[in-house]
Amino acid sequence: MSQSLLFGISALFALMPATLVGFRANGGRDALFWATLAVALAGPLAWFVVQMSGAWQTGLSPALWATITASIIIYAGTAGLTDQAWRLAPLVGGYLILIGVVALVWQHAPETAQRVSAPGIWTTVHIVVSVSTYGLVTIAAVSALAAFLQERALKTKQPTRLTRILPSVTDCERLLVKLLVIGEGVLALGLASGIAVNIGSSHTAISLDHKTILTIATFVVIGGLLLAHFRTGVRGRIVTRFVLLAYLLLTLGYPGVKFVTDVLL
Repeated sequence: MSQSLLFGISALFALMPATLVGFRANGGRDALFWATLAVALAGPLAWFVVQMSGAWQTGLSPALWATITASIIIYAGTAGLTDQAWRLAPLVGGYLILIGVVALVWQHAPETAQRVSAPGIWTTVHIVVSVSTYGLVTIAAVSALAAFLQERALKTKQPTRLTRILPSVTDCERLLVKLLVIGEGVLALGLASGIAVNIGSSHTAISLDHKTILTIATFVVIGGLLLAHFRTGVRGRIVTRFVLLAYLLLTLGYPGVKFVTDVLL
């Protein structure tokens, strides 16, 4: 078994305790919650550091592990700063495990974007901002999914063990709006840093490739949703659907492009 595969499996298993702890009936932000969250962060972070220590990798698997790492960091911060975000642990953990499985399966896929030397300052800023944006919108999308599950449970009058743990619909919507506001600001920084990178490399402000177009579309969707929310008070399923649409666009623009170039082509 290769060292890379061993680290990947270890990182995947590191995500499981936090997910299982999230299903506790009388859970909370106690020592066990934070300890398992620290383990969940340590696994993917160790994999990422080891893989990037030799040369910068731009393939699908490293991108997914970077997404997992960023999402855990953002979720930990959100859980520490808000009262109800800790209740999302089962959904956040379960979704990140799915991403980890995909990353593990495609870990040895050949990369069309080969390993390169350490990126420059603007490229580094752009990468950090882009991954942070995707992490923020990931947690917002999980909040939207939680709101959808709660609405369905209320409508059918059949709550499940999961919906009894998740935040209320109101708390989910409040949380995802906060995350989207921050995500929109960080996404704007990402677009600005991307322009700086393009100017430095090709002397053009914007490259109209698939990633750029989908990122701009995401920026417009999130901006329109926030504008509608603050002006007209739109909420409920409309908010949920638009958040998931924004996440789909961002997914197509970030790991989606890497999947096409590294796996399909």
